[in-house]
Amino acid sequence: MLLLGCIKEVSEYELAISLPNGLSGFVPVTQISDAYSKLLTKQVAQGELLEELNSLPDMYSPGTLVRCIVTSIEKSDDGRRSVKLSVDPKKVNKGLNSTALAAGMVLSGSVSSVEDHGYLIDIGVSGTHAFLPHQKAKNYIKAVKKGPDLKIGQNLNCLIVEVKNEGRVVCLSIDRSEVAASIATERQNWALSNLLPGLVVKAQVQKVAPLGMKLKFLSYFTGIVDFMHMDPEKSRSYSPDQVVKACVLSVHPMSRTVRLTLRPPFLHPGGAPRQLPSERMGAVLEEATVKAFYKQFGAVFELDNGILGFARLKHLSKTRKSFKPGAFKEGCKHKCRIIDYSLMDEMCVVSLKHQIIEARFLQYQDIHTGDVVQGKVLSLKPIGMQVKVADGIRGLVPSLHLSDVILKQPEKKYNIGDEVKCRVLECNPGGKKLILTLKKSLVQSKLPVLSNYEDAKPGLITHGFVVCAREFGCIVKFYNDVKGLVPKNELSSEPVSCPEKVFYEGQVLKVMVLKCEPQQERLLLSFRLSSKPGPEDTWKCTPKEKKEMKYQIGEIVDVKILKKKDNGLEVSILEDEDNVVAWIPTLHLSDFVATSKLLWHCLQEGDVLPRVMYLSDKGEHIILSRKSAVISAVQEEQVVRNFSEIQPGMLLTGYVRNVMPFGVFVEFPFGVTGLAPKVSMSDKFVTDTKDHFVVGQTVVAKVMSIDEEKQRVLLNLKVSECSSGDSTAESFAVLNQYFKELKEIRDLLRRGVPSICELVPGKRLHLILQDVREDGSALFSGSSVTGLTVTAACYHLGDKNVAPGEKRKALVLHVDALTSEVYVSLREELLKQRPKRVSMRS
Repeated sequence: MLLLGCIKEVSEYELAISLPNGLSGFVPVTQISDAYSKLLTKQVAQGELLEELNSLPDMYSPGTLVRCIVTSIEKSDDGRRSVKLSVDPKKVNKGLNSTALAAGMVLSGSVSSVEDHGYLIDIGVSGTHAFLPHQKAKNYIKAVKKGPDLKIGQNLNCLIVEVKNEGRVVCLSIDRSEVAASIATERQNWALSNLLPGLVVKAQVQKVAPLGMKLKFLSYFTGIVDFMHMDPEKSRSYSPDQVVKACVLSVHPMSRTVRLTLRPPFLHPGGAPRQLPSERMGAVLEEATVKAFYKQFGAVFELDNGILGFARLKHLSKTRKSFKPGAFKEGCKHKCRIIDYSLMDEMCVVSLKHQIIEARFLQYQDIHTGDVVQGKVLSLKPIGMQVKVADGIRGLVPSLHLSDVILKQPEKKYNIGDEVKCRVLECNPGGKKLILTLKKSLVQSKLPVLSNYEDAKPGLITHGFVVCAREFGCIVKFYNDVKGLVPKNELSSEPVSCPEKVFYEGQVLKVMVLKCEPQQERLLLSFRLSSKPGPEDTWKCTPKEKKEMKYQIGEIVDVKILKKKDNGLEVSILEDEDNVVAWIPTLHLSDFVATSKLLWHCLQEGDVLPRVMYLSDKGEHIILSRKSAVISAVQEEQVVRNFSEIQPGMLLTGYVRNVMPFGVFVEFPFGVTGLAPKVSMSDKFVTDTKDHFVVGQTVVAKVMSIDEEKQRVLLNLKVSECSSGDSTAESFAVLNQYFKELKEIRDLLRRGVPSICELVPGKRLHLILQDVREDGSALFSGSSVTGLTVTAACYHLGDKNVAPGEKRKALVLHVDALTSEVYVSLREELLKQRPKRVSMRS
């Protein structure tokens, strides 16, 4: 089907075309002309830009009329139909042949090459060479203002001036005055097979009906003019046999239907329809007057400025059932909103639907960088997530922006149809490009939006995201592709030797602008938002309280045990003239919960504990800690002193404060607390949270996200996510500390039950069987296990029958110093094995 269309928008890769009756289509960059497609192919093959290849915006302008042919109609996932078109003369003029060409004909052509005296034009007719002299092109070139010359691929409305050699050579003109004066006549021998849209003809009215009229033209052609294409000034004055000037809008060869328009802008070849001022798009009109109602199509309204508007039936009411035809009698007034403009009908497209009138966004131009928008998930692809923001408005959430942390399997978090809250990172209405983020740190940020270099004033603090971490520092990006550098010395108050190990791509951080050069688009940034807080900043105490406070968090002291209580030790700080009393909770005696209980059991009143850290001052007591990992974190400044210092991606050392069915609460030095949800607790599947963590356990946690408004921190406790680099070295350090504390416990045990210190797994003992229990296990005694309970399970008695009083050889399996219990085995296969000594040397 051949159609006359008007270019609505021009992008690098396609032309958006307005078609008659409110329809629209698009011309891909590959459907311009043969010569242009060859240049595209050549550029792709060579991998470099060709000087003679111009972009579509360099050749085409909105408002230009073009002849096009429908190549396909595609249906999208949401049910919308997409009309694919071509302006290639070989397809548009395929009904013409060289013998049919005649002087005075107007047809489409495309520049195929630039010559010394003019241009070779492709008119799509096989065996015909068309030439356009410079003289016949200069006025057009001056008027369109697209450069000093025509460009290969430029589409032209051409008038045949001369035909030579039986149509093998034709001379053309694109002078606007010559083209505008041309009218198609019978002498040009037009046939239905080659009739072209855009031809202006003289026609005779045959029949007038409420929805349009029937015309006769070029002696034997008949065509239809619908109500939208009558001249608005004469729509009630047409009568049979009246002679009118008309323009061919479309030709359908299969149904032999020809549609025409009587609207004045189309009655001069090369003319252009009126355009709607951009500020009118999306305008809400309180009173639009019904001019006509067509029960099968919709209603025509007269708007406030005299221009006409058309609303399809589905846009006249919320639902078909609620539609009332009586409300659309001529003269009735309604509230409506302009949702589009049909260039080919010179008519606004309006809607009376309440949800559309109240809609926040109707077109890409309504969306601004930094806007927080609601959307619906349309699809998940490797490059990211496609989100529907409104009808006709779609955005992309790049995979980096699906969450504050990188999602390996986003399909587990998001489903098609989910409602999501996004923030606009970038919006380009011309290219219909909308980039969004789902990072909560950005979506919920209350800090200023940095979307251009001019706004980057020194001292400005805002949120950005890391796109690159290298040895020189970090590249941080903001909105509208604004980006800057955080040099290595501005990454932290402490030296950072390997930025790539501390920071990661996509990490959201607060940054401060140090310097900006807008014209060069250079931006210097810092992660050091303020100087290191002193004791006054940390505690925010009154002068009186500061005087009374002798110790600060992280200070190391030696203590003496005053009293043992069920849940901890009451101690006095040595070398303190005021004999300050403090408290060490049992679970803070060690990084290891089991070791903490053993230490409490072994320690006695009067014992001195060296190198204990001041942790906090809660209630009546100063709280101290002996957790080695926590002490190291504080001393190495790997801590946060208040909520404002927390940043996603940080690795912090803390201890489990509470274990709940939904997750684990972790407390850090200086009192900051965070939650590790059930899904972020372990690399293994978590059924019961209590199977994985216990209160008091020392942990390393990674900050996933923060909620400044609610002062909440979300953590990740997965081992795979919480390593700072060399996991092997970290593991050996923890193991070394564990054995160091076991040795300390062994030394303490020698004071109470010396014999237990000599018992280690694998040691062989001579024991006397005392008793056999009902469950089959047996109790033993011996000189080497005085004061201890020695047990062998039924399985570990072996196959032999045993009786009280018998002497037996046994192998130590496990020693529980806390309960003074020793577990042994009498099985022959274990006793026969020789013990192996493990060397600690690598």
